[in-house]
Amino acid sequence: MKIFRNFDISASGLTAERLRMNVIAANIANAETTRTPSGGPYRRKEVVFEPMEDGGVKVTGITEDQVTPTRQVYEPGHPDANGEGWVEYPNVVLVNEMVDLLAATRAYEANVAAINATKSMASSALNIGR
Repeated sequence: MKIFRNFDISASGLTAERLRMNVIAANIANAETTRTPSGGPYRRKEVVFEPMEDGGVKVTGITEDQVTPTRQVYEPGHPDANGEGWVEYPNVVLVNEMVDLLAATRAYEANVAAINATKSMASSALNIGR
């Protein structure tokens, strides 16, 4: 039945946007992390979506942003400072992360609204026969 497919499509959007919000939260939490287990500062992460053939969306991966440069701050007393006193900070810009978080929240809300509308239509269709 097509009506259940609408639920599947919206559910895939909810799942994808929830993961996107989690990744954004990790970016914000690591905005000042200058040392990672792999070495160097934290790199901003982004979620990659891909449309599915029969509707909906799927997450194809989480990538590191290698395009945005890291911030260099002069802090000679910092334990991660180089020989010249410069510390390399993550390429996380909090304003951009908050904008992305707002967009992800709105997309999540839109999927919830689509589920509620589908539910309402199904309920109305069932009431026609009464």
